[in-house]
Amino acid sequence: MTLELLELEDQLTHLTLAPELGGSLVNWTVRSTGQPLLRHNDAQALSTGLPGKLGCYPLVPWSNRIAGGGFDCPDGWLALTPNSLTDPLPIHGSAWQQPWAVLSQSNDEIVLQLDSATPFAYRARQRFQLSEGRLTVQLEVTHLAEQAAWHGLGLHPYFPRTANTRLQAKAERVWLCDGSKLPTEQVELPVEWDFQALQALPASLVDNGFCDWDGHCLIEQPDLGYTLECQATGSDYYLLYCPVGPAFFCIEPVSHPVNAHHLPGRPGLRLLEQGQSIALTFSLQYRAL
Repeated sequence: MTLELLELEDQLTHLTLAPELGGSLVNWTVRSTGQPLLRHNDAQALSTGLPGKLGCYPLVPWSNRIAGGGFDCPDGWLALTPNSLTDPLPIHGSAWQQPWAVLSQSNDEIVLQLDSATPFAYRARQRFQLSEGRLTVQLEVTHLAEQAAWHGLGLHPYFPRTANTRLQAKAERVWLCDGSKLPTEQVELPVEWDFQALQALPASLVDNGFCDWDGHCLIEQPDLGYTLECQATGSDYYLLYCPVGPAFFCIEPVSHPVNAHHLPGRPGLRLLEQGQSIALTFSLQYRAL
């Protein structure tokens, strides 16, 4: 079967989407130079069929890991099973593992939709807009099941990383994690994780959730010749993933911390009744240096 790829172009950039692979964004590049603005992906990456090998994918109806084999809803326990070969816990919801349908396409916008029955009935939509070097992704989920359930949202973009990549993303505190990558306590930002001002990415592993984010993010890529100025709405948290070795990093706008379903007060989650919706938007403005 041939994989269907969708494309958008504006004056400055070019975008490729793979609806069948979890509604994923494959590549976003500068038209004049071919410079990747997200981690570049080739035919081999596409052939894996894994959204985690691509440029960005949606996190619906929750972000990151959930412990305890499930979570409580008003009508009882919702059991979950692990859904990734690389993680022992259920991770990133279910939307990224299902094919999305193309709802509409125009010169500057593509809308994708997923009607899911797993782990409960919901409808998700992604709206991709491209204009004058600005990519805007709007992610929305509507609860369709009769029984209310907890929802959260996020996006999982992968960005190129060089020795001189710098990040600004203001937050107040950060969650420390245990060996299962589950949060244990909130602490003040260590100096090497304080991105109030532009700062180089840490050399050691970071895989943590940052709290009280103002939604603004600046990524400076002097070696690659551009900056991305980003703004998120519907997202008071971000997850920063900086692996040691690979030439990428992730800053993920999310509506809730990791394992929020089991944290006091379920921070950032929304209990949705049938027909109710929540949304998250992330815009990324490309500027040449």
